[in-house]
Amino acid sequence: IMSVPLVFDGKVVIVTGAGGGLGREYALAFGVRGASVVVNDLGGDIKGGGKSSNAADKVVEEIKAKGGKAVANYDSVEDGEKLIQTALDAFGRIDIVVNNAFINTFACISDLIHRVHLRGSFMVTRAAWNHMKKQKFGRIIMTSSAAGIYGNFGQANYSAAKLGLLGLANTLAIEGQKYNIHCNTIAPTAGSRLTETVMPPVLCESLKAEYVAPLVLWLSHDQCQENGGLFEVGAGWIGKLRWERSQGRIVRKKNQGMFPETVRDQWDNICDFTNATKPANINGNQVKQVETDEGIAPNPTSAMATAASGISPLEAVGQKLPESTFSYSQTQCILYALGVGMSTKDDDHLKFLYEGHEDFSCLPTFGVIPSQAAMMDGGLGSVPGLNFDFTRLLHGEQYLELFKPLPTSGTLTSQARIADVLDKGSGAVILLDVHTYSGKELLCYNQYSLFIVGAGGFGGKRTSDKAMSTVTHPNRTPDAVMTDTTTRDQAALYRLSGDWNPLHIDPSFAAMGGFKSPILHGLCSFGFAARHVLKQYANNDASRFKSIKVRFVKPVLPGQSLQTEMWKEGNRIHIQCKVKESGAVVLSGAYVDLHAAADGSPQILPEAGGLKSELVFAEIGRRIKDLGAEMVKKVNAVFGWEITKGGDIAAQWTIDLKTGAGALHKGPYSGKTDVTITVSDGDFMEVVQGKLNPQKAFFAGKLKVRGNIMLSQKLEVILKDYAKL
Repeated sequence: IMSVPLVFDGKVVIVTGAGGGLGREYALAFGVRGASVVVNDLGGDIKGGGKSSNAADKVVEEIKAKGGKAVANYDSVEDGEKLIQTALDAFGRIDIVVNNAFINTFACISDLIHRVHLRGSFMVTRAAWNHMKKQKFGRIIMTSSAAGIYGNFGQANYSAAKLGLLGLANTLAIEGQKYNIHCNTIAPTAGSRLTETVMPPVLCESLKAEYVAPLVLWLSHDQCQENGGLFEVGAGWIGKLRWERSQGRIVRKKNQGMFPETVRDQWDNICDFTNATKPANINGNQVKQVETDEGIAPNPTSAMATAASGISPLEAVGQKLPESTFSYSQTQCILYALGVGMSTKDDDHLKFLYEGHEDFSCLPTFGVIPSQAAMMDGGLGSVPGLNFDFTRLLHGEQYLELFKPLPTSGTLTSQARIADVLDKGSGAVILLDVHTYSGKELLCYNQYSLFIVGAGGFGGKRTSDKAMSTVTHPNRTPDAVMTDTTTRDQAALYRLSGDWNPLHIDPSFAAMGGFKSPILHGLCSFGFAARHVLKQYANNDASRFKSIKVRFVKPVLPGQSLQTEMWKEGNRIHIQCKVKESGAVVLSGAYVDLHAAADGSPQILPEAGGLKSELVFAEIGRRIKDLGAEMVKKVNAVFGWEITKGGDIAAQWTIDLKTGAGALHKGPYSGKTDVTITVSDGDFMEVVQGKLNPQKAFFAGKLKVRGNIMLSQKLEVILKDYAKL
């Protein structure tokens, strides 16, 4: 089944060498799919001589005959500005450049090969570059060849030019990334008017140009996020190539010279590709550090890697950012609470949403807001030794610790300092410590773990004793689970608390980052998870919150449901947060530490120990694990249970027979149950054992039902079939 077709409406493309072969196929395909096409062809012979307009004109006529828009250009690719001007004059812009111009390698001089293949592609691309930068969009295709990648007998001049194109493309991919300009390289195998004289007809038939064009169109589309790739393509097959590097061996010893004999003796190890790495950028191309057991300091080449990555720990660690001030009122506290999903539909949320509430409080995780302002406004990019592209920055982990409850208004000052810089190979990690004060009193401490993609390989250490570590959750079923559905506007609301990154609101910016739509802030999910713990284990008492640590794993889309799994171990609550719809983990290695409850401090629920009903629910849980999927098909509902003892709620349970393979968890359901039953522990056991008819219990007031009362009829089957003692 074909998915939504790729179209190029409104886009303008130049295809060089488009009078025949591959170029003609590209031009026709773009034209059919809505692009305005500049068909460039000098019209020369196979040796690069002569000039004619016939080839280009014919292709333009073909495109127009199919209802497309096209103009011809007859200039040499060395006159790149003229080609781009043709596009601007005819269509007003340039979006896509396919560098395809080609001359036969067997019959021409080396200088002409380089002028057409390498210099010509450079000149056309350079002429288009600034136009693409201004419009924040561009797609460039370079055409290399197998001879350039692997070499080929008798084609030294051609191979050099073709591999030169790959080097050019690799650098353009890096430089164009932040402008949404992508550059990829193809090495096609196809028959054309230039190869039909040296290839048998059968081979030419299998190597049709139409088998290459689909890859070129995909790489040129705005949906495609591929950048800096190299692809071989032909006869309907496409493959991606990458570099591979052996682990290598250090052949230099402390206080000794380095000799060819040492290289000879280590040669097999140097060339051993067992456990090979796959370097993807220049940061991984230097020897990072020699073996420490030899007592040799980092290799001088690591300084070259530092220069390439822009990261220098020696300069950066210990550097302080300018002190920042953050003033806020009760309005910001309420806005933040709404941003992390609090709602007036829950009575116990009112203390965080209404300034007139007798217990009006600021959510503890609001503590990230003033510290974030310190990071954003304090000039992280101006710190010596931290020269990196901010579009490559990812928020990896977060730690927050409160030393006293946050005031609901005030003026706070924050002091930020680079605690450490780590080399993770594929990137660099910056540990940023931020201490926030009210006057001289320390209120909270944040540690940001910031991952800079592609900035590793500078010879730094991988771990730090200054890092607040994540902790793996216990290997058992969660003690409690809470779920909240985010709204479609959750990110739009949360950003008003101070995180203005357009990634969370602007669809086009999100697309540049490879996302189908704007994503939720990681710190918003962080706030949801902390809220769940505060409700489940601290009765929403903000004064009991001590600290939280999370690792951000995957993004959440506004509108998805966040499900927090919790494991209680003393005053530490281990947590893991998932997207309920997909099961994808979004927060991992996480925990919340609580202060012990003061005497008389209310708890959300008394422990259910001693209740006979616990045995029944344990059995129901076991049966759901075995037969949950079948039960979900039969029942399709979420049941909430409130088990009372002495007139008070002693335990709450949720039987979810609506999602996935079903689930049972202790505690209230954070969403809306289909039906909720309130019954005493004793009456529950009477019903389960068949001693009390559920209908009689209902009419006698012993069993109270809220929600869809008809669904409660299905419970009789569940309890009788799956909870026999």
